[in-house]
Order: sequence, then C-alpha cells, then structure tokens
Amino acid sequence: MSAEFTFDPREGYDARGRMEPKPYDAVLLASFGGPEGQDDVIPFLRNVTRGRGIPDERLEEVATHYRANGGVSPINAQNRALKAAMEAELAARGIDLPVYWGNRNWAPYVADTLREIHADGHRRVLMFSTSAYSCYSSCRQYREDLGVALRETGLEGRLEVDKVRQYFDHPGFVEPFVEGVAAGLADVRERLAAAGETDASVRIVFVTHSIPTSDAEAAGPRDLAAELETDVYSAQHLSVGRAILARIPEAEGVPSSLVFQSRSGAPHVPWLEPDINDALAEYAGSGTRGVVVVPIGFVSDHMEVIWDLDTEAKETCAELGLTFHRVATPGTHRRYVEGIVDLVSERLAGPDGRPLLEGRASEADLGPWFDVCRPNCCVKVMRDGTVKPTIAAVDSEVGVPAT
Repeated sequence: MSAEFTFDPREGYDARGRMEPKPYDAVLLASFGGPEGQDDVIPFLRNVTRGRGIPDERLEEVATHYRANGGVSPINAQNRALKAAMEAELAARGIDLPVYWGNRNWAPYVADTLREIHADGHRRVLMFSTSAYSCYSSCRQYREDLGVALRETGLEGRLEVDKVRQYFDHPGFVEPFVEGVAAGLADVRERLAAAGETDASVRIVFVTHSIPTSDAEAAGPRDLAAELETDVYSAQHLSVGRAILARIPEAEGVPSSLVFQSRSGAPHVPWLEPDINDALAEYAGSGTRGVVVVPIGFVSDHMEVIWDLDTEAKETCAELGLTFHRVATPGTHRRYVEGIVDLVSERLAGPDGRPLLEGRASEADLGPWFDVCRPNCCVKVMRDGTVKPTIAAVDSEVGVPAT
C-alpha cells in the first residue's frame, strides 16, 4: 500500500481536461442510496432534501412510492450486484483493485467508506458514480459530496479521489439500450399486429429525469453550452438517442422524442418539459398506437423507473389505449460492466506508466467527456452564498484557471 502523502489537485491534466494515468489502488462505486425498510423512508428523504426546509408531511407524499414497495428502494441491492460484477470483471482482466461502495444519502455513507478505504491503507482512489450525464445532481453534487467528506473526515490532502469521466457516450452504456430498443420495437409491432393493427404508428420515447431549468442552463462548460441549440444536459441525451437509433436499422423512419419524468419541487420553479404523461397523451391524440419507452437517463431500474415508468406511465398508456414497452436499464448488463472497467482502465497506469487501455471509446457525437471538470461546470450556489469544495475539477478552492 502507498505511504502517507500530500498532493496538489492542480497537477496531472491537459488542456482538454484529460488526466494523466495514475497508479490507483482502489475503486469507489458512488451512488445515490435508498431506504431498506419502512422506518428508513422519511429519514432517507430528509437526507435527500436537507437544507430545503421541506416538512415531513410533504415528504410523506413521495414516501408513498417507497411504501408501496415495502419501504425498500431497489437501488442498494442493484449496487451490491453491480459491485460484485465489477469485482469479477476486474479479476477476469487481472486488475488487482478492490471495489468499495459509498452512498450520498443512505448507508453505507460515502464519508464512512472513505474512512474505511484509508484505514485499509489505500491512498489513490478512482470513483465511478451511477450517473452518466452532466448536471448538478448527476455530476457536480457527487464531486461536492466527496470534497466535503474528505474535509469532514480529516482526509483532505491525505486521500486522493479522482473521478472517471461522465460516460453517457461510452459504448458500454449505449449498447444495452441498442439491444433493448431493437427488442422493444419488435415486441410492440408484434403485439399491435396480433391486435389487427398492422400499419399502426409506433414512437420511441427517450426519457430522463427532469431537472430545474436553471440547473440545465448551468450544466457543462460555459463555452460548450454557448455553441449548442439547447442546454448541455438535454444535448447529451439527444446525442445518446441519435447514437442508439443509428445502430438499429428497424428504427429507420420511426419517430422519436426526448421527454422528462420525476419532476419535484415548488410549482413556480420551471423544470425541463414535457412530462412523459403529458407527452403520451399528445402522441395518442396524434395517432400513435404503441410506444417504446427508453429510460436513457438511468443506469438501473431503481424507484423512479419502477414507479414513474412501470407504474404511472404504464397506467397512462393503458388509459390512452397505447401499447407499452419499457426498455431495461443497463443494470449489470455484460457490456455495461465491461464499459465500467474500460473507464477505469483508461485512467489506470500500468507498470510502464501508460494507461492500461489506450484511447477513449465514444459512441455519441458529444463525447468523450472531460476527466477534469472546467471552471464553474454545473455550479450551484447554496442559499448562504457558498460554493462547496469539489474533487476532479479545476474550479476547486485551489483556484486553478482553465488551461
């Protein structure tokens, strides 16, 4: 194991935000977390909404989603399975790296996991988070949570934590959706044909988590955002949708669209639209008879997938007479797990100092993304005017200017 050391986060990246390979000695699987029983639900939701002053009676409205499933979110079991799959793939490639797991909002908490990592003698950690896209909640908030945890545990400067790039464009993330959309199209067409609707219109509906419009406008580097026709968050999803469709001959000519789900917060605050249920009603009114719903914003079938899509959107389709097929998320799909280890390998220095995996695979036209986030990327100023410390960024408190 490495000896105690200090490091300067300004070192080791180039003008494109790519970090030099390093001899990491552990991998951190970082995720959102979720309750594992009825008594956990409200404390978990308090963690998620900390600092927003939301009373328990309003949290209980959201809690019904969890309570309907025994108070258990599937996300923790999914992360245990993903951790085991990552360990198996690393071992199969002869990569001797332990995998640790830490959550932002429920046990195992990331701060406790960092203490465990340090106590086990590790000093250089590469983090993989279960969020593929760029915005405050899916990237920067993870980087902030790690920055805050390092400070609060006294490990700042003693434990180095870097982060793999946002991987919405990586083949390991895209290919499971290609497989799922192709199968979904075949299923919907077969069911419509069996009902005598041989010429029925089918639509591919890409769906992701809605976020406040202000967060969407702040997503990604400012110079890139200025070049796009929409915000970076939406543009990344549209880019993934194009990449998926380009690989499915059977999808040629099939209309597609990007919609949003899981809006929360005050009604007067604008969020990205349209909501999937509103969009489904519009499609049905325009003659669509079947939909293939593709949750490209999610890496696993956690609560917002099984409730907002498998329950609410499915019920909406039943009311509208739409044939419904929901594509699976990557979960522990073989290609997704291989892709995670590819992302680790492109950052991990081998005995010769070169990365174990040369090159940076990318399927979408907006990739590959940065290893080191640019100044003010996805920034969100807190109510008290502070900006939290981060990892894997040039806009940390070191104050490094963009190169």
